[in-house]
Amino acid sequence: MYMKLSSFCFLISMILILACKNKDNKSLYPNHIFEYSENLDSRWISFENITGEKGRGGMANHCAKGHAYDIIPAGETITLVDIEGPGIINRIWMTIRRRSSYELRSLIINIYWDNEEKPAVSAPLGDFFGIGLGRTATFESALFSNPEGRSFNSYIQMPLKKAAKIEIVNEMEHPVTDIFFDVNLQLLKTWDESFLYFHAYWHRDTSTTLTKDFEILPLIEGKGRFLGTNLSVIANPRYGNTWWGEGEVKIYLDGDRDFPTLVGTGTEDYIGTGWGQGEFAHKYQGNPIADVSKRQWAFYRYHIIDPIYFKSDIRVTIQQIGGSSKRDVIDLQNDGVPFIPVSIIGDGPSQRHVYKAENFNLEDPDYPRMNSWVNFYRSDDFAAVAYFYLDQPSNNLPEIQDKYIRITKLN
Repeated sequence: MYMKLSSFCFLISMILILACKNKDNKSLYPNHIFEYSENLDSRWISFENITGEKGRGGMANHCAKGHAYDIIPAGETITLVDIEGPGIINRIWMTIRRRSSYELRSLIINIYWDNEEKPAVSAPLGDFFGIGLGRTATFESALFSNPEGRSFNSYIQMPLKKAAKIEIVNEMEHPVTDIFFDVNLQLLKTWDESFLYFHAYWHRDTSTTLTKDFEILPLIEGKGRFLGTNLSVIANPRYGNTWWGEGEVKIYLDGDRDFPTLVGTGTEDYIGTGWGQGEFAHKYQGNPIADVSKRQWAFYRYHIIDPIYFKSDIRVTIQQIGGSSKRDVIDLQNDGVPFIPVSIIGDGPSQRHVYKAENFNLEDPDYPRMNSWVNFYRSDDFAAVAYFYLDQPSNNLPEIQDKYIRITKLN
């Protein structure tokens, strides 16, 4: 039995290795660190070699440190990368001197593929690199890191067939006096038609609508893979210290409309924790900011070992549902705070579904006791970046929202 299992594993390994080979038995893009490929040429792009050309680095000051950083004037755009493909961007590193919420939400990163006029990536700088709220934190995930809270790293691999352009837009009234960056990539001699284009979409709703799910990713048509999301929440103070995170993530795949194929069980459940969201940062899931005093949370989930593919379309949402004890919710009701009850949970499996029920009263003695738990629709401030791959270099998503929407109510 052991020999049969070993032979089977060896056969699978050989199939995977051969799948990465072309007809000449050469790796197009190696999966192992010990593989060599004639298909790849390494390039670093920074202000010290803005074109990434061979033998053209460090020329600003006779190969001494001469052009490590630059400025972005107020209201202007600077192009960091403008290259021809094919190739794959493997890493983006960046830092700026001032990293206030105003800076991190007023600076926009745009990435264009194959000379498209519309960016495939358009997001506030801070949010794109893994944490929302216009805040920074020391963390590391499989896709992003911020080693000491002062820089930004992306390790997302981004193929380009014809061309790539990365730009930073400064929508502030003052310049960015020093921006440092480094983009590491491989130029390819051969393009693989199975490669997908990387996209990212940011959106904020400062006051979500009762019973309406927040769209992490609006409907996208095409073939691709949902890579994951980082979300940020500013809880509405009208609900006091009641819990905001009972909403379930729903993913509508390939023609789903009324009901999704994939559905979670709660907000903290989606990021792999339970009974609330404290501060933590793991490879595929984390909650780097859990600021109870400000009622702010920033968290992420990346579908790397649990991939989500779509063949024709995808839409991703999260319910706007919170919860608290029945006593607390009755107080909200008496204070005129807008909410809509969803369910009343007693001991064990006891649960009363009251959403859309007629003529119900939370104080009805037939319902579970006063310290039972009530889930209810509520309205909070949600924002998210959705990361995904698509078989097209551009998408049909809305343009990034106005700066006022990006920066308002941040503290």
